[in-house]
Amino acid sequence: MLGKYIADVYSAEAKLVIELDGSQHYEMNEMQRDADRTAFLEKYGLRVIRIPNNEVAGNFRGVCGYIDAAVKQSLSQLR
Repeated sequence: MLGKYIADVYSAEAKLVIELDGSQHYEMNEMQRDADRTAFLEKYGLRVIRIPNNEVAGNFRGVCGYIDAAVKQSLSQLR
């Protein structure tokens, strides 16, 4: 847990949170909750990236490449 939030994927070393979002995350009230959650996590120096579930299903390799690049970028900025 990160505060009152549960992250889908969290790397303490990379200071990165990855959220895999279903369609409910694109409804107005959920978008505000996500924005509040992101703002809370960013206060602790965490970077939050969001990936739609349908992107994972339809472009798994691309998503893996994107996550790999995000982790590498985050780690390089910390050194």
